[in-house]
Amino acid sequence: MERTSLSDLEIAEAADGVHLALMAGTESMNVQHFEIEAGATVEEHSHPHEQTGFIYEGELTFLTDGEELTCGPGDSYAIPGDQPHAAENRGDKPVRGVDIFSPPRENPSWQGE
Repeated sequence: MERTSLSDLEIAEAADGVHLALMAGTESMNVQHFEIEAGATVEEHSHPHEQTGFIYEGELTFLTDGEELTCGPGDSYAIPGDQPHAAENRGDKPVRGVDIFSPPRENPSWQGE
């Protein structure tokens, strides 16, 4: 069993105003905490990992396939692997939540090679 505390992790700024930290993981999945500042954008991207997530503070608008979906506190979402998607914090306070990736996202581009 593994325990990981957010306070013990180094948080990386993946893009302007987008802060990510990889947390606990197994051979099948891992957890990433995110904080997206007001007005910040996660540019469109895709990855082979299935991605599910949960918002516990703020609102985040996802853009995929020409559609928009806004998630707020208490909402969860699922993004299939290889599906292009982007996200925007259009609000006036940070968005905080967690993502789960399967298979685990071991070395995402924002961490370097």
